[in-house]
Amino acid sequence: MVLLWELKKGLVKDLLDRFPEPRPAYNTVSTIIRILEKKGVIGHEAIGKNHIYYALITKDEYKRFSLSELKQKLFGGSSMGLLSFFAKEEGLDETELKDFLQSLKNDKR
Repeated sequence: MVLLWELKKGLVKDLLDRFPEPRPAYNTVSTIIRILEKKGVIGHEAIGKNHIYYALITKDEYKRFSLSELKQKLFGGSSMGLLSFFAKEEGLDETELKDFLQSLKNDKR
């Protein structure tokens, strides 16, 4: 998705050209593009036999979509499970957690 946002529009080949070495196989990228298209985050424009792909959602929308999928698949839809895991993995201390909660309160204002 990041490469597609950078390009605005592109063929699978255009996306492949932007990957660092070793690049994934053409079919791998094409499959991922089709999966994302089925999920409604990528669209395409057909020009002859070619498909030019483009993002249908913004980065923030994609973050929400990805996080929602992650939460559902790995944490059974539990926000608390996701947050607890993240806090433990990152080794957040009590002060950092309090700062985080305060920033949430400030964002609501």
